[in-house]
Amino acid sequence: MRTYYLILAIIGLLLPYSEFVPWLLQHGPNLRLMVSELFSTRLGAFFALDVLIAAIATIAFIRHDATRRGMPIPWLPIAATCLIGVSCGLPLFLYMRETTRS
Repeated sequence: MRTYYLILAIIGLLLPYSEFVPWLLQHGPNLRLMVSELFSTRLGAFFALDVLIAAIATIAFIRHDATRRGMPIPWLPIAATCLIGVSCGLPLFLYMRETTRS
């Protein structure tokens, strides 16, 4: 499972950023435009809010489980969740969790 989680974390970094980096290069760090485009349709808002709730739940899970297990550097998957997304942060945490157990 460790390899599977690590592959998912890498894919979870590459796929979202393959869409975000070109947008960022075109528009720069324009937070107002990003939020405007993200919420310009109900479908976009649906996905944005879904991911936001999933990120909050993921961070709570990471904090709780990492503390309970005494895992080192639990901030890394939290940072990945905040800076990249749940698609990277959660598999990274699960990878680290499997690695710590071994």
